[in-house]
Amino acid sequence: MTEVLIVLCTCPDTAAARRLAAGLLERKWAACVNILPEIRSMYRWQGELHDEGEALMVVKTVHQAYAEVEAWLLQHHPYDVPEVLAVQVQAGSAAYLEWVQNEIETP
Repeated sequence: MTEVLIVLCTCPDTAAARRLAAGLLERKWAACVNILPEIRSMYRWQGELHDEGEALMVVKTVHQAYAEVEAWLLQHHPYDVPEVLAVQVQAGSAAYLEWVQNEIETP
């Protein structure tokens, strides 16, 4: 059975998130991408505290496609160091997990 992952990736705005999501979906490296358009991120960057509005992508993919997902996001993302975090799905609806697996084309 293929391992389903959720990849979290923050973006500067909804337009960037939509562009990145479309690229992943077109390549069939993601089955679904949710975009939360208005989140607040507080973080330290280059010694300074930041408080920024961002959009969050929640990408549903599989372990076998993660390398492509990460590489594509890193290459096309507008940030110098984008957040790309993968979380293994421990449990979920069998039908939904099967759908995710069937939508992904792995290399």
